[in-house]
Order: sequence, then structure tokens, then C-alpha cells
Amino acid sequence: MSCRFDPTGQNVAACSADRSVCKCVQSSSPSTFTYFVAWLALWRTYAPNTNYGLLSTLHKAPILDFQWSIFSSLIYTASADQTLSVTDLTTGQRARKLRAHRGIVNSLDRTLSGAAGMELIASGSDDGTVRVWEGGDDGGKQPVAVFEIGCPVTAVCWSADGSNIYAAALDNEIHVLDLRKNEQVFTLLGHNDTPISLSLSPNGSFLLAPDLESHTIIHDVRPFSPTPSRVHRTLMGAPAGFEKTLLRGAWSKDDGGRRVALGGADRTVCIWDVDSGNVLYKLPGHKGTVTAVDFHPKEPIILTGSKDGTMLLGEIEPSVAV
Repeated sequence: MSCRFDPTGQNVAACSADRSVCKCVQSSSPSTFTYFVAWLALWRTYAPNTNYGLLSTLHKAPILDFQWSIFSSLIYTASADQTLSVTDLTTGQRARKLRAHRGIVNSLDRTLSGAAGMELIASGSDDGTVRVWEGGDDGGKQPVAVFEIGCPVTAVCWSADGSNIYAAALDNEIHVLDLRKNEQVFTLLGHNDTPISLSLSPNGSFLLAPDLESHTIIHDVRPFSPTPSRVHRTLMGAPAGFEKTLLRGAWSKDDGGRRVALGGADRTVCIWDVDSGNVLYKLPGHKGTVTAVDFHPKEPIILTGSKDGTMLLGEIEPSVAV
């Protein structure tokens, strides 16, 4: 359902419909590999590929999304059982379960809030709300803010400074929520069908938003956008398919966000050059819809996860700065 590198790039985690969270340790010499999200398996990425742990009892329904904590050994998970969990990876024990949503929790994101001086979590649910929670070891069990969107929320993403939340919803809009004012300030338009995931560029200026119409729109979220519509680029090449799956895209990080990637129902991963909008790679290898993509935080390495039960980790050409 989702897979991501941790902030250091040394570990990988994946959440799956079998209610497990799997982690892999990355070696210093990356190469292509495939591994399966099994019932009770955690392993090291490279030889001897020993299994070393599993978190399998966090939720009573599939885990749909997760995020590594920015600065601690915690991991946050969102589930179809309408809850979120905060788990300590050093012990493998759940620290807190967060209950307030009245529907499937589709997405979560975390940020380090300078104003609050702590990590904050935003979650979006089928109940039509976005809820904000305290993260970290000492956070409470009740949300600190609630935004009523009025229709199911498919994805959430924090702004770079942690003051706004972007919330994609079933009304084909991306709602921009101001945490300080506790209200919606504007919406991002341009989608003719539901946006299914959100990812912020490394510089915080652009928002990647694929939708169910198979359009991947890059929105300009700078305070003063030169484009009134705030649509910076529309990318084609990654079909959403008829399954209505939440496909999660990503920005490259080793080159400051010169490339974006998204998987599709055609079982490939599309990588575009942001400036030109051209397709750089159309990566095969999976036997099912590619549900999640992530870039290594320091190297030109891409991680992909699929409904076929596998993940692929491979190297791409370094981006050449102009």
C-alpha cells in the first residue's frame, strides 16, 4: 500500500493489506532486488538477507499509509480500522492508538512545527475530516484541531513551514487549511477527478497531485504564484486504472526535486523531468499496479511497491544540473 525510506536513507518500511509494517536495512552499494511482504517477515536488504523483525498487530484492518518520525524512533500508521497508531521501533511496542475518526483513514503526514515546538501529525479520512494530532513520545490521544471538509479525504500533506495542510478530497479539489486560523483559506483547482495522493517538493514550492483521470498535476503553492490557476505542469503517462487505487508519487531528493515519479495500473513507474514535463523513464518489473514510489534522500535510488506483493529497489542516472 505504501513504502518509504526513513529520513536517513538507511532503512525502508512498507505497509500492506496483511496488516504488517516491513523494514529493510540498506547497504552502501545499492542494487536491484525484490522482496515479498509476507505474513511474518522482516529482513536485511542485502546478503545474507536475514529476517529481523515484524510489526503485525498494530491494527485490525489493512494499514493504508505510514510515516517515519522526523527525529525519533517512532513510526505513525493509518488504517482502515479508523485509527492511527504510534509505535516505538526500538521496542516494537505500540505507544498510543489514536481514535477519533469515524471512517477509514486514508492518509497521514507529519511535520516539525516550530510554533508548537513538536512533531504534528495530520490525518485524512473517509469521514470527511482532517485531524491534527501531537506526535512524539508525549503526545495526547485526542486531536488538537479538526477541519470539516464535507466529503471523503483521500490524501493530506503538510506545507514546508508546518502552517498549512493540503487535503485532497472527493470533490476534485485540494483544500488548503490554515492551522493557525483553524480554517480553510483557499483551494487548488484543475482536477476533473479525485486527487489520490499529495507530495511536496523538497523546496516546498510545488505540490505533486495525481488524480483518477490519469492526470498528474504539479500545483504551484508559493505565496505569490505567477500562474493564477496555480497549475505549474500537467504530466501524462501513469494510468490510474479502474481499481480506483490510491497511487502515491514522490519527488527526487538527491537533486533538489528535478524529477517526480508515479506508478500506474500499467505495472510500470513513470519518471518525469519537472522543468520540461518529458518522460525520462518508464520502468517495468512489477506484475501488478504500482501503488507507491519513493526516492532515496541522498542518492539517485528509487523504491517502488506494487499490488503484486513485491518491492523493487534500483538505481537511476544522477540528474545533471544545468
